[in-house]
Amino acid sequence: MREVRLEIVVRPTEIDVNAHVNNAKFVEYLEWGREEWYDRNGLEYDKLKAMGAATVTVNVNVNYRSECRQGEVLTIVARPGRLGRTSFAFDQEIVKADGTVAVDAVVTLVTIDPRTRKPRVVPEELARALTQAS
Repeated sequence: MREVRLEIVVRPTEIDVNAHVNNAKFVEYLEWGREEWYDRNGLEYDKLKAMGAATVTVNVNVNYRSECRQGEVLTIVARPGRLGRTSFAFDQEIVKADGTVAVDAVVTLVTIDPRTRKPRVVPEELARALTQAS
């Protein structure tokens, strides 16, 4: 599954003193989108661990484009981007109901061995899911 979309509703606890979604919450939303991508591709944490792998975020590059408010319906989009030997990236967006892009981001992750905590080659099954056509 090349791209995953997750719909959410902005909750009161996600709003800051400026009456819009706090910037840190957007980073959390992006993580929810990536976790949904893993789940829909059958690559839950325990399965990756059984392969001798875990993924850790090493860079988050976020562009905040439009504020979001309590009660808004947002769609978190996660699509695989670049694939390297030990790392890969997701190209992500958070889109408002009217189609406005509220956030776009590139999130880079590294695959590590959960025992040694050192980088390792992206497992074949994960690499295949990251590169397969939709």
